[in-house]
Amino acid sequence: MSQTAEKTAHFTYTQDQLKAMAADVLRVARELGATDAATEISEGGGLSVTVRKGQVETIEQNRDKVVGVTVMIGQRRGNASTSDFSPGALRATAEAAYNIARFTAEDDCAGLAEEGLLERNPQDLDLFHPWDIDAEGAIDIARRAEAASFAVSPKIKNSDGASVSAQHSQFVLATSRGFVGGYPYSRHFISAAPIAGSGGGMQRDDWYSSKRSPLALAEPEAIGRYAAERALARLNARKLSTRKCPVLFEAPLAAGLLGAFVQAVSGGALYRKSTFLYDSLGKAVFSPDIQINEQPHVPGAMGSAPFDEEGVRTQARQVVRDGVVQGYFLSTYSARKLGMQTTGNAGGSHNLTLTSSNTQPGDDFAGMLKKMGTGLLVTELMGQGVNYVTGDYSRGASGYWVENGVIQYPVEEITIAGNMVEMFKQIVGIGADALVRGTKETGSILIEQMTIAGN
Repeated sequence: MSQTAEKTAHFTYTQDQLKAMAADVLRVARELGATDAATEISEGGGLSVTVRKGQVETIEQNRDKVVGVTVMIGQRRGNASTSDFSPGALRATAEAAYNIARFTAEDDCAGLAEEGLLERNPQDLDLFHPWDIDAEGAIDIARRAEAASFAVSPKIKNSDGASVSAQHSQFVLATSRGFVGGYPYSRHFISAAPIAGSGGGMQRDDWYSSKRSPLALAEPEAIGRYAAERALARLNARKLSTRKCPVLFEAPLAAGLLGAFVQAVSGGALYRKSTFLYDSLGKAVFSPDIQINEQPHVPGAMGSAPFDEEGVRTQARQVVRDGVVQGYFLSTYSARKLGMQTTGNAGGSHNLTLTSSNTQPGDDFAGMLKKMGTGLLVTELMGQGVNYVTGDYSRGASGYWVENGVIQYPVEEITIAGNMVEMFKQIVGIGADALVRGTKETGSILIEQMTIAGN
């Protein structure tokens, strides 16, 4: 089967058909009197299954499609959407967006991205890897993952289930400024969530693998075993007395700290002045060894994109160099509100990596425990607990107490607290145990000191 045929076999429409619909929408908008217009047409589908204790709990087949239309009348903007792809529905949706724009207030920052910033020749980033799996095959994989969890120890007595998902989507974005682009993409995952112990002493943990290509997913047995080992390690957890000590965020949670930084330097928070990192451009937010890079064009990566949600070309860049903020995350609208230029981040960040120039090959997970010496390893966080206006940070947590670089016992029912301004500056180590979670990659993060609230 040819690549084109293989790609369209998972969809109702071809890319050319979606582009023709988009052209029709823009034509109708122009006929109505719109000064500018944009439309995104997308469709997707997939399969998700969950098994629990070997029995099938859910089988879901999803098919989704949507047309979104934005119409500009001068500085007035209207939006409308439909899931009906018929010519009449496309016309009606464009008319609805136009009529909304007629009655909205003028906004001098509204409007499409400047033509010179649009990606006219988007590269193929290898983001579509179909998984031709049926429900029976997915159930078998989920059962293998869960069975591997139960096989680790008789103390694994229950399960929150194991899941398998295969998702395929495609879209076309077109604007009256002459941009037309789109592509298919895929997202697949396998997860397991075993429960160790019984009664009041039960502990749950989980693990998953998520990739564009099914061939790159971790083996289901490996996922199940590791999830079980994590759950078992949490048995007989204790509480801690209130104290101040170093805190090591395990890599999956460390990605959340990177996400908090992104949110704090994103356009909406900046122009509303609702962030503790307002006016941080060119200022030292981290220690001098910290680097944050954005690499949108990594083939096959989860956060890759040749252009953002406005058609603006994405570019590799240093967001933080030697601890100093070099750039924000801006869309066209938020950039105009700030008197700046879009960074090609309408829709979010692309393949961020957080690194330290001080990281050594020996700074794996065990090495980071040794570097911390005595302190708290955090492996789970509960609640939101981040005030982005002040930077105050307070989250329910569980993990392990560490002494002399060795885990002593699991801990639970504690709260970790600090202020993100100080937390970022007190990052004293980033592990070589790098892990990708979503669009972000980082190793474990060691913070010099935080407050632990316990007994």
